[in-house]
Amino acid sequence: MNNSFNLRRMTELAIFVTIILVMKITGLSSIPVGPLVMTFTMVPIAIGAMLLGPAEGAALGFAYGLTSLSDAITGTSAMTGFFFQISPIHTIILCVGMRTLVGFLTGYIFKVLRKIDSKKIWCYYVGGLLAPMLNTVLFMGYIVLFFYKTEFVQNLVTKLGAVNPIMFVILLVGLQGMIEWFTGCLVGGTVAKAVAHAVKRDVEVAC
Repeated sequence: MNNSFNLRRMTELAIFVTIILVMKITGLSSIPVGPLVMTFTMVPIAIGAMLLGPAEGAALGFAYGLTSLSDAITGTSAMTGFFFQISPIHTIILCVGMRTLVGFLTGYIFKVLRKIDSKKIWCYYVGGLLAPMLNTVLFMGYIVLFFYKTEFVQNLVTKLGAVNPIMFVILLVGLQGMIEWFTGCLVGGTVAKAVAHAVKRDVEVAC
């Protein structure tokens, strides 16, 4: 039974990783918006983290982080490409480490909320919101901590007219972040809840 359960988990994880890679390859995962990229990859990460658990959520975040790091190394992303030239280590942590943490925290916090939500409804929508929200906070937070004084970021600060790091994040992310959060909440929450109900995963908490 344990071998069958583990095989099922690995198969489900592989499916979500494939979805992330297909979205990346086909360009469905992101829309360039100025120096940033509006990403919808947080939706399958949120769904996977809620259905499979925090460890699998971390694995999905790691998979997405590798694609983000690839963009930095190749220069596909102007911002992270610039950061990689300055500090490869910090860029790896930014692209891979932060996304891995996003997946883990989404799955872990969801497990806690799921125990509180007796009807197993709102916890899915909060979980769907968590992934893009945490991605914004952790990704931009790391940029502010380690790359804020760089020429690239300071040019953006001047262009946006930001008077402090918090205002810089708000002005840079703006509407893009709100769209990502809304999409994650609505699509991620709805799909995860529907799948959990269909496979009767509402009767047992993912490990």
